[in-house]
Amino acid sequence: MPAYFLQETLKYADICCALNKYLMHSWLSIPSESDFSLQNLPYGVFHLGDGRLRAGMAIGDHIIDLAAASELGLFGKKRFFYKIFTQSTLNDFIALGKPVTNRVRKKVQDWLRLEQRPDNAAQILVNRAEAQMVMPIRVPNYTDFYSSIEHATNVGKMFRPDNPLLPNWRWLPVGYHGRASSIVVSGTPIRRPHGQILPPGGAPDTPVFAASRQLDFELEMAFIIGKESPLGTPITVEQADEYIFGLVIFNDWSARDIQRWEYVPLGPFLGKNFGSSISPWIVPLEALKPHRVKSPKQQPEPLPYLATKGLQNYDIHLEVSLLHGDQSTVISRSNTRYLYWSMAQQLAHHTVNGCNVQVGDMMASGTISGPTPGSFGSLLELSWGGKHEIALSDGTVRKFLEDGDTLRMRAWAGAADRKVGFGQVEGTVLPAHDTAG
Repeated sequence: MPAYFLQETLKYADICCALNKYLMHSWLSIPSESDFSLQNLPYGVFHLGDGRLRAGMAIGDHIIDLAAASELGLFGKKRFFYKIFTQSTLNDFIALGKPVTNRVRKKVQDWLRLEQRPDNAAQILVNRAEAQMVMPIRVPNYTDFYSSIEHATNVGKMFRPDNPLLPNWRWLPVGYHGRASSIVVSGTPIRRPHGQILPPGGAPDTPVFAASRQLDFELEMAFIIGKESPLGTPITVEQADEYIFGLVIFNDWSARDIQRWEYVPLGPFLGKNFGSSISPWIVPLEALKPHRVKSPKQQPEPLPYLATKGLQNYDIHLEVSLLHGDQSTVISRSNTRYLYWSMAQQLAHHTVNGCNVQVGDMMASGTISGPTPGSFGSLLELSWGGKHEIALSDGTVRKFLEDGDTLRMRAWAGAADRKVGFGQVEGTVLPAHDTAG
């Protein structure tokens, strides 16, 4: 290599190294491998036991109190931002649009990158362990998709072994409109639901009313709409990033026996709408840009309105643990890169008929399963419809969830001091009401 080009290459490498050091530098001590690095800064809503809700950003073991930061003039327009950041949800903030929300994120990053600890740090920083997280947004509408080809194929094999995928599956992102009112934040217990089920060995078409015996989880991610669209105006795949504010982990609790009896001909109902859980921190889409990856090859090629270019999926690691007593067992490891239909395609299909979207609308991916049994995203698949037992670390086994079980999901992209994590979503199964029925 000529000396001139070698010098230029080394100069470029030095610039990149200096830039990386700057991007990772902070006066605040951030634990190695923390979900909440300087490159992340997810949004949430919290209080400190006093019920006074305020918006915050997670950073290491701390929370940036955005209401306090606004009072100190970090974002300008003190009164305006203080009012925004003392709302009970993030909807009003998100509705300001990405030019504003990205600028707030940049201001916080710059504050954290100062050479020395600023004098106002004690007024702005909160110990994350002392905070109680609440639902970060008000969800006007909720849609659940069915976008993992591995999951759809597995479920199809159980009930239609000769034809696992229905004819339309490779042509469009299948979905249904769920119940927004029963979406809850991590830590909220989930009560075992009642409904109509077909008992084993009973008459083939005679249901009984009973508590679900096949309570399950579904490992999903969900995106949150940050920009309204007019009724009658589709959102294209190219416009999707403008409308998607950020992502959360999503556990779509499912009662498989109730679902199995009721889903024909109109789809999920009581087997799904009794509860869904989300992680409390919303990771902004901008934090995930370095972790974009190619989507699986789609055959046949999608219709033109669903055709995409470039990197549309995300390399987000997913992990599910079942907590039982004082034991914990990892039962699944998956990744969002397996999703056949991307978020951009989901949103484009959802609105191609003119359906409008609202700020706070939530759209979940559907169960994210990988190609191997250890990456299946539900107990329905892990136990193969209840045929196999799943061994736990204390020697007990499960086919479906039992009362008292706690289900925990984690998600993260990247590693070390550039990790972009979501924290976790957790929920404990409570016994069914004795008085139901």
